[in-house]
Amino acid sequence: MPHAKKPLSIAAASLLLAAATVAAASGPRSHPQGDDNTAVGLAMAADLVIARPLGLVATVAGTALFLVALPFEAMSGNITTPAHRLIADPAAYTFARPLGQLEPEDRDETPSAGFVDGD
Repeated sequence: MPHAKKPLSIAAASLLLAAATVAAASGPRSHPQGDDNTAVGLAMAADLVIARPLGLVATVAGTALFLVALPFEAMSGNITTPAHRLIADPAAYTFARPLGQLEPEDRDETPSAGFVDGD
């Protein structure tokens, strides 16, 4: 079982690094000079290490859910809204937004938890 310890230790180190990055980004700031650059750098690092991989997982999972729901959506005649919510939104969050910008720019309302808002 010595081979099983190496992937586990790599995963644990990755999680520790990600947690430290998030904690440093959200923790109190003791140095007033350079805060903006530090905050932007930490936001970019957290985005690259945490948000982008989670966005990729959400895109893949949304695609799988869309494919499962596709026959039912085709019968109801509404394919574009589920495709947009399950595939396009996570893909845009993952691939189209600037690095370090964690909040979407174009939405002022809270996410609708899958309910159609008439767009």
